[in-house]
Amino acid sequence: MAFFRQNKKLVSENNTGFGVNSKDSGGRFYNRENGRANVYKKGVNVLNRYSWYHTMLYMRRGKFIFLLFLVYILANLIFAGIYYAIGIQHLSGINKGSAMGNFMEVFFFSTQTFTTVGYGRISPTGFLTSAVATFEAFLGLLSFAIATGLFYGRFSRPQAFLRFSDKAIIAPYQDGIALMFRLAPYKNNALSEVEVKLTMAMQLEENGKLVNSFYSLDLEIPKINALVLSWTVVHPINEKSPLYGLNMQDIKNADTEIFAFVKAFDDVFSNTVMGRNSYIASEIEWGARFKMMYYPNANKTKTVLDLSLLNSTEKVHIPEPTGA
Repeated sequence: MAFFRQNKKLVSENNTGFGVNSKDSGGRFYNRENGRANVYKKGVNVLNRYSWYHTMLYMRRGKFIFLLFLVYILANLIFAGIYYAIGIQHLSGINKGSAMGNFMEVFFFSTQTFTTVGYGRISPTGFLTSAVATFEAFLGLLSFAIATGLFYGRFSRPQAFLRFSDKAIIAPYQDGIALMFRLAPYKNNALSEVEVKLTMAMQLEENGKLVNSFYSLDLEIPKINALVLSWTVVHPINEKSPLYGLNMQDIKNADTEIFAFVKAFDDVFSNTVMGRNSYIASEIEWGARFKMMYYPNANKTKTVLDLSLLNSTEKVHIPEPTGA
């Protein structure tokens, strides 16, 4: 794009970690769902590739609970199979019946041993059965210690609890236009010293091949003291902006992606929290502006932050440039 070659004020940040050649990367750089890099790692075995602690902490709540329950059931099925194979005559107190009934009795004995509850109706007899029960009880203690640690880690892990608008918009701003997106805290947490940094990635043609170019986007207000309501982050599109003179077709042709990095201090966690998001060209809307998402309550004693209005916009007419 000739505009970028002619404007000497715009400096691309080439040392990005994502490479320069556009063929070196695929898809968007950051996932919107979790804010993490869209990178798959290989070249090492599975045990070294993943941090299982991080995996369990980042896992969705429902999936995490289901996985714990599944491991618990499978472990007890395995031990029940071992007891059954040794012989139920080595478990005193079993009410013998059908094969399925006997297995269920053994299964529930396993769950009592695994959790160290030990109701006492069924007890192991003989060295082999007692040894298996001893190992199962030990394994159960370790398993519940790990599960408790994971629950605590998920509960206490510092999080920003921020929601970003689904789209970034290009809206009227002062005497020109600006790129904007909105974010807001959605829980009763208190964030202070909130700072936002924006980086833009574009695929531009240089010497006959497409290369990834990265630009820092200056913000009208990059840092605020506290974030209680919503915050509309504004990047003025002026002569210093890499978006200056571009229309939506130029932005789409350059396979543009904008990364938003938010850093804040949470008083309750007493720690720094992070939030990440990205917007690709199809998630940028030209000619719109955000509607207000907070208002006073009925008796005007409190301010209501309506998170259902986070993505509410209205169309406005902005002439598009003829292109770069």
